[in-house]
Amino acid sequence: MKRAAAEILRKYGPFAEVEGVHGVTFDGQRVWFASGDELNALDPESGRILGALDVPAHAGTAFDGKHLFQIGEAVIRRIDPHTGEVLGTITAPGHGADSGLAWADGTLWVGQHRGCRIYQIDPETGAVLRTIESDRFVTGVTWVDGELWHGTWQEEASEIRRIDPASGEVLERLDMPAGTGVSSLESDGGNRFFCGGGNSRTVRAVRRPRRVSRVR
Repeated sequence: MKRAAAEILRKYGPFAEVEGVHGVTFDGQRVWFASGDELNALDPESGRILGALDVPAHAGTAFDGKHLFQIGEAVIRRIDPHTGEVLGTITAPGHGADSGLAWADGTLWVGQHRGCRIYQIDPETGAVLRTIESDRFVTGVTWVDGELWHGTWQEEASEIRRIDPASGEVLERLDMPAGTGVSSLESDGGNRFFCGGGNSRTVRAVRRPRRVSRVR
């Protein structure tokens, strides 16, 4: 297993107008983060909040290329990002104990915080397709280049972990600085993770480890 210190590239906030940062996702241009009663659009270049959607936003956030998905209490809502209209709802698998949310391979991946697991679910019905067990609390969840990563935040320590999606084995760990938590996690598809900071009211960009190609 590889282990390294997380490299913080940038901190956004703290945002005085929000009570905390819960879920986070990236639509290719904007970082969306959940803050309780709103889903906020953040410009990652300027660091400014560009607007907000009035929707319950208590945990994970995801983007499928067209729609936003947002956990609010025990429900996952599918949302039009342009209008804020709720287009559909399903029951979250943790029934209110859910944390992170990600989209990959046509399905949703949902973290269950104190349940220490990740569910793969059908986005239309909410049916559980797969369950991955963890040995730590699970916060944010993201996929990038076929890799499954999740955040942990337990006993005042926080990490970003790469795990084997079949077995749950931890393959790589990035240790966050002391006092820095990861409440949510998203990849930009390149060299950055975006991490929600919970009640610190911040979002952090963290460098994603580079992969070394081997030439035979």
